Amino acid sequence: MPPPRSLRIVLLAYEDMNLLDLTGPLQAFASATRRHSAGRPPLYELIVASAEGGLVTSSAGLACMTVPLASLDGSAIDTLLVAGGCAGDTYFAPRALVNWIRQRAPSLRRLASVCTGAFMLAATGLLDGRRVATHWEWAERLRKLHPQIAVDQDKIYVRDGEVWSSAGVSAGIDLALALINDDYGHRVAIETARQMVVFMKRAGGQSQFSAPLAAQARENGKFSDLHAWIAMNLHNDLRVERLAEQAKMSPRSFARSYASETGCTPARTVETMRLEAARRALEETTLPLKAIAGTTGHGTEQNLRRTFQRLLGVSPGEYRQRFSGR
Repeated sequence: MPPPRSLRIVLLAYEDMNLLDLTGPLQAFASATRRHSAGRPPLYELIVASAEGGLVTSSAGLACMTVPLASLDGSAIDTLLVAGGCAGDTYFAPRALVNWIRQRAPSLRRLASVCTGAFMLAATGLLDGRRVATHWEWAERLRKLHPQIAVDQDKIYVRDGEVWSSAGVSAGIDLALALINDDYGHRVAIETARQMVVFMKRAGGQSQFSAPLAAQARENGKFSDLHAWIAMNLHNDLRVERLAEQAKMSPRSFARSYASETGCTPARTVETMRLEAARRALEETTLPLKAIAGTTGHGTEQNLRRTFQRLLGVSPGEYRQRFSGR
C-alpha cells in the first residue's frame, strides 16, 4: 500500500556537484508528485539542502538555491540523496556534510547516492560491508580508497538493504524511478517515466556500458567501423572469416590483431553484442523468443536459452519477467 503521508526527500547539494545528479532525480520525484497528488497529500516533499544554504554552484556553472542543513534540525527525513560531482580528479568529501550524514543516518529510512556521491557516503563509514555502484570511471578509485566496500562498476544502480546507489549522470533518473517504484508501485513509476520521456525501466541489473561502446573503448579506433557493422548484422554469419573479410584482412592476421587491440576474441565480442541485443528486445518488446533468437543471431530459441543460462544464470523468460517494464 502507498504511504499514507508525504515522504520527505532531502537532496544534498554542494559546490561543484554535477547538475543532473541533483536535478534529474529531483525532476523525477517532482513529476511523480505533480501527476499523482491531485486531491490528496503530495507523494513527496522535496528539499534541496546544503551545509550553509543559499546559492550553490554546480560544475556546469549554474547555481541552485538551497536551504541550510540547520533548518532541518528536528525534522523527520525519509530519504537522503547525495548528488555526485567534484572539481578535478579527486573527490573531496566536506567534513561538515560527512558529520551531518553520520549524525542523521540512524533516523533515515533510506539513504541514496548518485555517481561520486558514493564517496561522500563512504566517508561516513555507512557503506562498509555493502555493495555499491558509482560511475565506472571512479569505481577503481572508490575501491582503493575504501577496500571494505564492494564496488560494482558495471551496474546502473544497486540496492543493498535501504542503501541505494547509482552510476553517474542520467543513471540518477533510473535510481529515482526505482525509488518511486519501491514507494508507490510500478504504475506510478512507469507513468512518471512516460511523463519524462525516458525508458522505464533500465533495470539496476543492466550494464553502464553498451557492448559496442565497451568494445570501442578497448581499442584505438581501428575496429570501430567493424563494431558498427557487427551491430547492424547480428543475424548474419559472423564467423572470424566473415569478420576478417569485412575488415579487409586475412583471418589469421585479423584474429591476432583484434585480440591484441581489444583484449578479447572476435567471437566473444559477437556473443556479447548478440546477448545485449536479445536483452534489449526482451526488455522493450513483446516479441516471442523464437523471433528474438532469429533477429539477434542466436538462431534457435534453444540456443538463446542456453546462452542466457550460461552467461546470466537465468532463462530469457525469467529475464523478461524481471526487467521488462511492460
